[in-house]
Amino acid sequence: MKLTISSKQMTLRDSMKTLAEEKLKKYDKFFEDTAEAYVTFSCRHDMETVEITILSNGTIFRAEEGADTLRTALDSAMDALDRQIRKYKTRLEKRMRPDAYAAFDEDEDYEESEFRIRTKTYPFKPMSVEEAILQMDLLGHQFFVFVDQDTESTCVVYKRKDGDYGLIIPE
Repeated sequence: MKLTISSKQMTLRDSMKTLAEEKLKKYDKFFEDTAEAYVTFSCRHDMETVEITILSNGTIFRAEEGADTLRTALDSAMDALDRQIRKYKTRLEKRMRPDAYAAFDEDEDYEESEFRIRTKTYPFKPMSVEEAILQMDLLGHQFFVFVDQDTESTCVVYKRKDGDYGLIIPE
């Protein structure tokens, strides 16, 4: 797995880089050599934050955790990734071989839950990014899917944790 470590608004010690590399080595057994992992350390609002993103065969695993120290934030992010990977692998196994689910220990603290899907329909009218953000805020949602009036492609606007907005545009 290819690993990229960076920092924002801070200088990162080599010992923290080494610790992150060591901790992420355990994921090599889950992912192919083509997988990419990105670890970003930052300091925001008096809180140390660690963001880990793993890209593997079109699947994205992501965890962002904040704590008083980088080490604690890294441990929390690793725990979150462990849960995501376990959940994903269990669902894959269950889908591929229904009898494989019995192979997991009953003592494990993992709870399998079925997806509950709520369907909602609404008229799709082309709009600008600004209109989509306004509509999203009016609805009180965290994201909004819309058709861009300029490109005629389906896009998504979303509200970020820092209060800014993001825009997802298909390639």
